[in-house]
Amino acid sequence: MKKKVLLLFVASNLFVQAQQIKPHDVKNHVIYLASDELKGRGTSSAEELLAGNYISGQFTMLGLSKFNGSYFKPFNYKYNPNPHDTVTKSLVEKSGNNIVGFLNNKAPYTIVIGAHYDHLGLGHDHNSLEANPAGKIHNGADDNASGTAGVIELAKYFVRNKKTEPFNFLFICFSGEELGLLGSKKYCENPDLDLKSINYMINMDMIGRLNDSTKKLLVYGVGTSPVWVPLIDKLKSDFKIIKDSSGIGPSDQTSFYLKDIPVLHYFTGQHSDYHKPSDDADKVNYKGEVDVLNYIIATIEKTYKLPKLAFTKTRTPDMGKSSFKVTLGVMPDYTFEGEGLRIDGVTDGKPASKAGLIKGDIVIRLGTNSVKNMQDYMKALSMFKKGETTEVEVIRDTKKLVFPLTF
Repeated sequence: MKKKVLLLFVASNLFVQAQQIKPHDVKNHVIYLASDELKGRGTSSAEELLAGNYISGQFTMLGLSKFNGSYFKPFNYKYNPNPHDTVTKSLVEKSGNNIVGFLNNKAPYTIVIGAHYDHLGLGHDHNSLEANPAGKIHNGADDNASGTAGVIELAKYFVRNKKTEPFNFLFICFSGEELGLLGSKKYCENPDLDLKSINYMINMDMIGRLNDSTKKLLVYGVGTSPVWVPLIDKLKSDFKIIKDSSGIGPSDQTSFYLKDIPVLHYFTGQHSDYHKPSDDADKVNYKGEVDVLNYIIATIEKTYKLPKLAFTKTRTPDMGKSSFKVTLGVMPDYTFEGEGLRIDGVTDGKPASKAGLIKGDIVIRLGTNSVKNMQDYMKALSMFKKGETTEVEVIRDTKKLVFPLTF
């Protein structure tokens, strides 16, 4: 009898342990996905296919259901390999693969949990912020091996926890995000489920660099349903939550929002390794990522007793012109709450670097344009052309400094 009780205790204890997300497991995913072997997971590359095989292997071990006999959902797209060629605009046709797994709880509504798994490959797609990127492996540990690991671990959690949730779960790792949200757009055009049956979409993009001191976590899309703000405000956590209402942003939640689906997008903030070869696995805060994932779980579980979430349209961010003729060459600090645009990184050889701007500077004026926030900065930037000279005013260590600047 004692032996039977002991065995039951061990089995029960193992089941409880299986529910816990472990930093070690997150780290293993990121180390492989961001390894040199995968050469930056460029969209449509052989190495991105290896990443897709890894994700599908994880889905297989978890026993997630497939659509049409495969976790791979291919799509075709046309791509301009040289976006600076505005004359011939020669397009090439390529194919990519979203990786899709389904947890069927036989519920009427489904929650989508997603992240993109592609990155910049060898720096040939003109998205790198490295001075001379071509041929350099852009491993993309935070962007977005961290989010991909999050999808896998949340799938594991919801498959293995003890209770049956009142929703189904659709786990998607998107391809082609770095080329313009291609995978998520294509998926929403050809979904595996009726989009009206989707309750809401959770997106994770760059959740691996939580600052242990500030604990800032950015949550976008809180205005896409009247439920989100009061729910988030009542959640207890150690995070300093920075909320943004807009459903539109530079990641895959946008594709679902544009189909009238409530969304939330999680992001631990920008850093100087963004879109550079230096975004490596050893810089990821794995315990911090686990904290973020547990917070997402808590958010999802708070919706269990609610009816299908109502959708609300949000403001469209006013980012000035849709394309810019110049770049300053800085990485904004998106977690900065003061007035102005705080610089989190400066790209060598770009106008800001040549002018003498450094990390930590707070831009408060560009030319005659006052800069109080990101929108002001983008509007100001849209007014300049290549070769023009102006002034940039910054605050550095409480002092106001003015630098001549040439685009």
